[in-house]
Formats: sequence, C-alpha cells, structure tokens
Amino acid sequence: MSILVASEMSPLEAIVLGIVQGITEFLPVSSTGHLTVTTALFNHPIDDAGVTAFTAIIQVGTLFAVVGFFWRDLWRLFTAWLRGLFRPDSRGEDYRMAWLVILGSIPIGLVGFFLRGVISGVLRNLWVVVGALVLWSGAMWLAERYGTRDRFERDLTVKDALIVGAVQCLALIPGVSRSGATISAGLFRGLDRVVATRLSFLMSIPSLLAAGAFQALTEYQAIGDSVGWAATGLATLISGLVGVAAIAWLLRLVARRPISVFIWYRLAFAALISGLIVTGVVVA
Repeated sequence: MSILVASEMSPLEAIVLGIVQGITEFLPVSSTGHLTVTTALFNHPIDDAGVTAFTAIIQVGTLFAVVGFFWRDLWRLFTAWLRGLFRPDSRGEDYRMAWLVILGSIPIGLVGFFLRGVISGVLRNLWVVVGALVLWSGAMWLAERYGTRDRFERDLTVKDALIVGAVQCLALIPGVSRSGATISAGLFRGLDRVVATRLSFLMSIPSLLAAGAFQALTEYQAIGDSVGWAATGLATLISGLVGVAAIAWLLRLVARRPISVFIWYRLAFAALISGLIVTGVVVA
C-alpha cells in the first residue's frame, strides 16, 4: 500500500498524463501501466480511490478518439443494427458485425464490475505491472509466430468475438494492455493483423465508456478530494486529441509490421519500473 497522501493534480501533470494516455491506450504497451508509473513519479498515491478513478475516466478521451476516427464505420454499423432489429430482411454483414462487437464487449463488462474491488486494490501495484509486461510479451510473440493471418472481417464468427472479448478481460491487469490482449487473441484466431486491430478498436468503445462512466458516478467525491475534476477534464481532453494520431499511426504500422516489434519496448519498460522500485524512486 502507498504511504503517500492524495493531493490536487497540477495542470502540467494533467497534460502529461493525458498525453501518456492518448499515446499508449491503443499501442500494445499498457496505458494503465504507463499511467500508474507516471502518476507515482508525480508523487500521487496509485492506490488512492480518486487516482484510480482518474485513470479510468481519462480513457473516455481516447474513446472519443475512436469514435472520431471511425465515425463513418460506427454510424454504418449502428444504423444497420437498428434497422435489422425491426426489419429482418435487411440484415447483412454490418448488422452481423455490430452484434459481434456487442457480444465481444460483454465479458469485460461483467468481469470489470464483479471484480472491481480486486482491480482497484491488489492489482494496483507496480510489481504487477512489471510481471504483466513481461509475461504478455511472450503471448504477443506466440500470436505473431503461430497466427495464420488468413481470415478477414467477413470470416468473423460469434466464437471469435467471445474469445477476443474474454481475452480482453486480461487487460484489467495493469501491464497486459487492452490492445495487446485483443490483437493477440485475434491473431491466435487466425485473423489478419489489420482486422484484429480494427476489432480491438471497436471493442474498446463499450468498455472504455462503461469504465469511465462508472468511476465518474461512484467516485465523484473521491476525485474532487484528490486529483480534482479540473485536472481530470483537462487530461481527458488531451488524451482524446493525442489518441486520434495514435490510432492512425498504429493502423499504418500493423499493415506492414508485426505487433511483436513492441516486445523490446515492453521489456525495457519493465526493467525501468523494476529499477525505479528497487532504488526507491517510486513505491510499488
């Protein structure tokens, strides 16, 4: 447990954390891990209820980034889904895809709600981040090594959506990375890398919205008493602006390179965190 006392966050700290969130949310390097370390370096207690809520709420900024980047696709899927509910004869690929995203988002909603005490408690530890960064790097390597990448969006099934959605639950462990978990799961299912990445982005929308809204409603007072709502709003705005650029960059990258290119960074980041803990710069 941290021995630090919660204090109001400065605008500069909020901007830095917003940038960190925006860059890392969609890269397979763990945004929660980066936020946790950066927050600790700013001498804010990582196990404080307000700080924990802050890290969930500013993810809503990156939700807006996804919506802004994919708004045409989202509108097409939403209208097809709505139309298909009342006109069975109009159901097509977009209607099916919308249901796959919905079904794939259910597991993390259930796990996140029923294990919220564990997620905001014992998992808020930097040694957990170190272990998850290292262990999931192995999973990413295996996914690229053995994934066939010969299945495309038209080949997606309910089984694919549920498996990717179930693996997404592992992202509740700081250090795993939501995009790293979902993209790896898609690759293990034989999906093309770009298809797996797009599915990861679409599945992020319900989970980010639910997590942010829940924390805002239940921890409203805690945020006000610690980091402050002004800092939370500023960090959320910055994360959204930066997140758009991160999405565009990652989609271009995965079209040409494997996600395993991030493994060395993950391992180096894990080593850095270990060094900071051992030397007493941050408290685990």
